Amino acid sequence: MRPPADATRLARFTRAERWVHRCTSALMLLCIATAACLYLPQLAVLVGRRRLVTTVHEWAGLLLPVPLLLGLASRALRRDLGRLNRFAPYDREWLRAVLWRSYHRPAGKFNAGQKLYAGWIAGAVVVMLGTGLLMWFTGLAPLAWRTGATFVHDWLALAVGVVVLGHLWMALQDPEARRGMRTGSVDRRWATREHPRWEPADDELPADGEQQADDELPADEEPSADGEQPPGDGRPAGDGQPSSPRSSR
Repeated sequence: MRPPADATRLARFTRAERWVHRCTSALMLLCIATAACLYLPQLAVLVGRRRLVTTVHEWAGLLLPVPLLLGLASRALRRDLGRLNRFAPYDREWLRAVLWRSYHRPAGKFNAGQKLYAGWIAGAVVVMLGTGLLMWFTGLAPLAWRTGATFVHDWLALAVGVVVLGHLWMALQDPEARRGMRTGSVDRRWATREHPRWEPADDELPADGEQQADDELPADEEPSADGEQPPGDGRPAGDGQPSSPRSSR
């Protein structure tokens, strides 16, 4: 990940990650908007052309996973997906701090709320895609299955709309986070305050994209014959978490 020219800023997201987020967001908002036009009578009358709205909704839903699948070619995206899929002990501390309205909220590159949101949305998209296919291709399943799929699809769509609106509201409260997703870099002071456990240096991977095992030394750092350790801290590449906790503000 190339560092920004400004020394006061840190590289946070690559161009590939930002485009995946933008395309996925556009498709998600299109799904929500067309669903609202299909289910709310006031909007249905205002927009009209129900068949066109239905077609747009169906294809937007089918294309929703495509940006992420294409983005898996990016090593940085795969690394961040691993971070989102892994809960650390300090993530539980972050959740307790939110519950008790404490300002001590330790977080890595992604806080516990972002991890929960990402996991919930990923699961919801899979369910919505499956139930939507059952509703679209009526010959795939018997009537009882299609009825159940319609019930799940409709209510889960409402839940997704509420959660996405909450996500947008949270983003509006944090201009620096929005700037990071828009430009790829964030202010160092913001990163220290909001994500004190994030080690940006760990985003730099070896050329082959693989982290070295904890019990291995690089070839140029093999112990000498007399048993002395060569200069350097000898710390293996991490997974985005520091070796010792840092206090947050």
